[in-house]
Amino acid sequence: MASIVVLPKQGNSVESCIIVRWLKNAGDAVKEGDGLCEVETDKATVEVPATASGVLLAQVRAAGEDVPVQTPIAVIGAAGENPAAALSLELGASSPQGTSAPAAPAAPAAPLEAPSSKLQAPSSPASAGAGSSPRAREAAAAKGVDLAAIAGTGPGGLVIERDVAAAPRMTPAAAAAGGVLPASGTGLAGTITAADRAAPAAPLELKAPSSKLEAGAMTDIPVKSIRKVIAERMRQSIGSTAQLTLNTTAKATAMNALRARYKAAGESVGLAAPSVNDLILLAVARTLPKFPAVNAHFLGDKIRQFSDIHLGVAVDTERGLMVPVVKDAGRKSVAEIGKDVKALAKACQEGSAKPEQLSGSTFTVTNLGALGIEHFTPVLNVPEVAILGVGGIVLRPYEGAKGVEFIPSIALSLTIDHQGLDGAPAARFLQALVRAIEAIDLVVAA
Repeated sequence: MASIVVLPKQGNSVESCIIVRWLKNAGDAVKEGDGLCEVETDKATVEVPATASGVLLAQVRAAGEDVPVQTPIAVIGAAGENPAAALSLELGASSPQGTSAPAAPAAPAAPLEAPSSKLQAPSSPASAGAGSSPRAREAAAAKGVDLAAIAGTGPGGLVIERDVAAAPRMTPAAAAAGGVLPASGTGLAGTITAADRAAPAAPLELKAPSSKLEAGAMTDIPVKSIRKVIAERMRQSIGSTAQLTLNTTAKATAMNALRARYKAAGESVGLAAPSVNDLILLAVARTLPKFPAVNAHFLGDKIRQFSDIHLGVAVDTERGLMVPVVKDAGRKSVAEIGKDVKALAKACQEGSAKPEQLSGSTFTVTNLGALGIEHFTPVLNVPEVAILGVGGIVLRPYEGAKGVEFIPSIALSLTIDHQGLDGAPAARFLQALVRAIEAIDLVVAA
C-alpha cells in the first residue's frame, strides 16, 4: 500500500514550513532516506527525507506553499498505484473532531508545481469546532484575543499560533460583543473595544492609480519564504509586547587598547584578536547573571527566569535575518564565544544551520556598528524580555581634567518588554554592562 510522507516537526516552536523546492518529481524512484524536498522555517532550510522506498506517486503540496507540520506532503508507493486511497485514509484519520476530511484527488496533479485544491482544508473560525493548538491558546491568553473570532489556517481550520499573531488585540468586553471586527481599534496600542465592534465599518475608499506611473517604473516582489515568516514574527513582536528602549554609551578606550594588544602579540602567543562584537557578547554574558530579571521570557501568565546564559546573535544573510544561539555563553571565554559566533554565522549564510542552533536563546544581541549605525531601536525577539542593540564606535565629548576630551565610545540600546521588565532594573543592567565594557581587560582576565 502507498505510504504518506508528512512534513516532520522542526523543533517545538515551528508550526509550519515553506516548501522551497522539490528534489524528486512524480514518477521518480526513491529510496528511504533520499531527500524529497527542501523546506524553510523562519530559521533554516532543511531537507525532508523519504520515509519509504518506491516511486514518488504524488506531490501533495507545491513549492512555495506554507505547510503546517505533521500534514501530508507526498505519497510513495509502487509504480502505477493510485495515491487517492492512501491520501483519503490519512486525511480522514488526521481531521480534527468536528470537521470533515477533504476529498483526495483522483490522480496526481499533472503539473508538478500545481497542488490539488481538493487537498486544502478550508479555513474556518475556531468556534466551528476545528479547535486550536496549545501554542495558539497560550498566545491568545497572553494577547487577550478571542479564539472563537479567529479563522484558522491549520489542518481542518485549526487555529495555530500564526493566526493569533495576525489577529488584532481586543478587550474582554469586545471579545464578548458581536458585530464588526475592525483591523484595529481606538483603544491603547490599537486595542479593539466593544464600541469599535458596534461601530459600522468605514467604507473602503478606492483611489485611481496615478497616471504619472509608467510601465516598468516599479517592481513587485512577492512576500514569501523566510521574508513572510520574518514579517509575521516582527508584527507579532510589536503587537504582543510593550516595548521601551533605553539608550546609553560606554567608553571604548579599554576595548580598543585590548584589541591592539591582541593584534600586536597574537601571533607570538597563538591568539587571534577578538572582534568588538565578541567582547560585547562576553561583557553581556558576564553581566546577565547579576540581573536574572533581564535574562528571562515573558509568557503571559508567568515570567520564566534562566540561570544559564544562551545568547542569540543577529546575523544578516542573503535569505534574511537569522538569530543563531551561543549556548552557555556565561561559561565560555572570549575566544570560545568568537569561535562559536563565526561557525554559527557561516552555517546561517550557507543555509545549513540546524533548528537546535537557532532556538533556545534567553537574551539577544544585534550589532549594526559595522554599517555605520550609531543608535537604533532593536525589536524584541519574543518571548525574551530584552534585546541589546550595539552601534558603532565614534568620538564623543566628555569633560575631563583638562577640559572637554573626545573619547571613542560605543552606543548601547536596550529594548525591553515592559510587561515583564521595568525600566529601573533594565537601567541598572545597562549601568553594569557599561562598567564591564569600560573594564573589558579585567573581564577577559577573570
